[in-house]
Amino acid sequence: MSPSGAGISASLKRKLAEAFRPQALEIVNESHLHAGHQEQFDGRGETHLRIRITSDAFRGMGRLERHRAINSLAREEFAAGLHALAIEARTPEELQ
Repeated sequence: MSPSGAGISASLKRKLAEAFRPQALEIVNESHLHAGHQEQFDGRGETHLRIRITSDAFRGMGRLERHRAINSLAREEFAAGLHALAIEARTPEELQ
């Protein structure tokens, strides 16, 4: 659980929605794909997430800047057990 008491995905989704006001936002739990990568990890929980987000807020930002902005919002979630984020951050124009 995240510090706010919600699941990691739910907490992160709320923060991303507030910060970027996205036109589209999807968070996919890919933890099960990483089962066995470490002896004691069985793929359960919310440790590996993929974020797909489309927002006007990313205009003028490079890929690295977008990733840094998203990762900075996820500090509490990383402290609560999140291990990795795969980030697909685009503007609406970049989807076309």
